[in-house]
Amino acid sequence: MERENYIALQFPSCSVNEGFARIAVAGFAAQLDPTLEELGDIKTAVSEAVTNAIVHAYPEEIGRISIKAKRSGDVLEIKIQDWGQGIADIAQAKQPLFTTGGEERSGMGFTIMESFMDEMRVRSRPGKGTTVVLRKRIMPRMGKK
Repeated sequence: MERENYIALQFPSCSVNEGFARIAVAGFAAQLDPTLEELGDIKTAVSEAVTNAIVHAYPEEIGRISIKAKRSGDVLEIKIQDWGQGIADIAQAKQPLFTTGGEERSGMGFTIMESFMDEMRVRSRPGKGTTVVLRKRIMPRMGKK
């Protein structure tokens, strides 16, 4: 039986850190031997969650973002947390094309996360921050031990 493994990262909500977060989680996920498509899905979902925290949680300031990723068997769980503005109406925020980030934002972040991962949960409290939990099962490939 394989032991659970995990990582924990914390960084400022600067846009340059989105790429770092994406690569760090992809490097951790590599131990599950995902396909290139699965790895791309994970990287895209993490990018969307971190970008949401940068743009929406801290629109006027630099705040703190935390990522915790863990592996339990063939399941990867990623938790992205901020301590920013929070989301007043999660159901509305999850609607495709809804955004509070202005015309340059597509409003597709949660939709993309949901479509690329097996599960997505969002918890938020206005003024306290938001936590997004993403889960993806990495299917064993033939011949892989």
